[in-house]
Amino acid sequence: MIETILHPRITENKDWATVLFVLSFAIIAITKSIFENRFGDFANLIFSNKYTKVYRDSSHLKSGFTVALFFVQVISLAFFIQISLSYFGNASKTDWLLYIQIFTFLVFFILSKYLIEKIIATSFNIEEFMEQFNLQKVTYRTYIGLFILPFNIILFYYDSFSRNIPLVIIAMILLINALTYFISIKNYQNLIFGKLFYFILYLCALEIAPYYFMYYWFTKGSA
Repeated sequence: MIETILHPRITENKDWATVLFVLSFAIIAITKSIFENRFGDFANLIFSNKYTKVYRDSSHLKSGFTVALFFVQVISLAFFIQISLSYFGNASKTDWLLYIQIFTFLVFFILSKYLIEKIIATSFNIEEFMEQFNLQKVTYRTYIGLFILPFNIILFYYDSFSRNIPLVIIAMILLINALTYFISIKNYQNLIFGKLFYFILYLCALEIAPYYFMYYWFTKGSA
């Protein structure tokens, strides 16, 4: 008599990701319909600086357009982080609990960093400059989030891609971030040179140190 051993078939649940992808595109579509002209200028950000010139007032930092796309940005960046971790064997890209943890960490990191920047800017009397500088950073970071969203979908649902693809996207993100700082410094050079000491202190304390510690934490954790 032959004994039959049944093994449970383990299937990866990707429904939660599908819902988030659909939700992201729904938010983008609604935002585009409400802010049609602004969205058009935003979409051409890589080709023209019209958007940063027209919407440079700090009040736009808390507008419905910025908040809606900020949500999409965090969804996209959280997916990219999880997919990158999975491609290097440190996580599963279908683990929805891990995604919630990454998403929560990103929201907490970005908002807490913004609040700390507000406190420092108020203390050093550079609040107006920091609001404009933050708006420019948020603008380009949101653009990056929307740009990599289609890549996230492809990388999430297909497994037969080279590990070099996430590395190329990471390199592109770093390059765009570097260009963002260059453009911001160029646009606000008069304000920066007037507060040069505080700006250098800001860069070291809130722009370089947090990302260095995050890199150290991830590399140490995966060692």
